Amino acid sequence: MTVKNTPLKSSHESLGAKMVDFHGWYMPAHYSSIMEEHKAVREKVGIFDICHMGEVYVNGEHAMELLQRLTSNDLTLLEDGMAQYSTLLNEDGGIIDDLLIYRVSARRYFLCVNASNTKGDVSWIADNALQYPDVEVANVSRDYGMIAVQGPLSENLLQSVTRVPLAKLEYYRFQVGLIEDRNVIISRTGYTGEDGFEIYCDWRDSPALWDRLLGKGKQFGVKPIGLGARDTLRMEMRYPLHGQDICEKTTLLEAGLGWILKLGKEGGFNGREALLKQKQEGVKRKFIGLEMVERGIPRSGYEIYSNDEKVGKITSGTMSPTLKKAIGLGYVRADLAAEGVRLFVDIRGKKVEAVCRKEPFVKSAVKRPAPVEASQ
Repeated sequence: MTVKNTPLKSSHESLGAKMVDFHGWYMPAHYSSIMEEHKAVREKVGIFDICHMGEVYVNGEHAMELLQRLTSNDLTLLEDGMAQYSTLLNEDGGIIDDLLIYRVSARRYFLCVNASNTKGDVSWIADNALQYPDVEVANVSRDYGMIAVQGPLSENLLQSVTRVPLAKLEYYRFQVGLIEDRNVIISRTGYTGEDGFEIYCDWRDSPALWDRLLGKGKQFGVKPIGLGARDTLRMEMRYPLHGQDICEKTTLLEAGLGWILKLGKEGGFNGREALLKQKQEGVKRKFIGLEMVERGIPRSGYEIYSNDEKVGKITSGTMSPTLKKAIGLGYVRADLAAEGVRLFVDIRGKKVEAVCRKEPFVKSAVKRPAPVEASQ
C-alpha cells in the first residue's frame, strides 16, 4: 500500500523529525524527544500536524435527522457555531468511530473523523443517506489541512496571527475567520487536556500556516509535536484512541463514555436497544486507568490480574512524563473498576502491582464549562 503524505512532509523533514508509517500516513513520531515535546504542551505551547484526519460535509434539509439516527449524542443541543463530541454506532451499540460534529447551520454539518476510518465512515454514512434524496455526503478530506495548537499559551500564539477574538471563543465552539489573509475554521477543541485550538485550512495553505505559527511562536516557546507526545498527552487524560481503546466490539457504557449517550433523544438511533438492554442489565467490564506502583510499563495486550485471577487487559500504556510513573488504560471486570483497587499487570511473566484510577491522571486545563457536554 502506498503511504500518503500530508502537505507538511517537507516541513517535518527539514525539522529533523523521525518519520513513521501511521495507518498509511507518513507522519512525525517526534522531533526532539517525546519528553521535551510533552512538557512543551503542558507548560507552554505546541503545534501538531493532524492533516491526516478526515473531513466530511453532510448537507441537506434532512442532514440532522440522518446524523441523529447514526450518532449517540443529541444534535438538538447544538446551535450554529457549536461542536459536539459523538460516536457512530452499529446496531449492536459498538463504536464504529468517534468524531467531532460541527453545526454550520441547520442544513449543514461538518464532521471530523479518524484518519484510518475515513473511507469506511463516509461510505457508511452515504449508504444510510440513500433514504434521504436531499442529503449530500461529501468527503472533503483532501481539501482541508488541519493543525492543532495546544497548551497554556495557545491562545497567546494564535491571537498573534488572527483578528478572531479568541478570548470570546468558548470550549467546543468554532468560528470562521482569517489567519492573516488565509481562510480558516478555528475550533476550541483538542486531544491533550490543555486549552487549545484545532485549525482547519485549505490543504495548500498548510505549509505557510505551519511556518507562520512556528515563527511567531518562538516568543512563546513553541515546539512542533509528534505522534509520540500526542499519545502520552491523551493517555494522561484517559482519552480513548479508536482502534486501540475503543472499537466496534466496545460500547459507550463499557468505555466510560455514557455522557455522550443520549438514550432518550427522539427518533431512536443505531444501537439504542442493545445499549438500553446493557444499561438495564449492567456492563460486565469497564474502562479504567492504572497507575503502576512497581517498576514496569503496561503495554497493549498485557493481562490484568486480581491476585491470581485474570480480570482484564491493557489497551494503552506509557511512562507518564508528568507523573514520572508508568500508567495504563484498559478494561477490567466491572466490580473491580473502582478508585484505589489493587490490581496486577503481567509484564513479561512477572505480576507488577498497580492501582485503579477512575479520573484523569492529570487535571484538565480546558476552558470549561463546555456548552454541550455533561462531564468528562
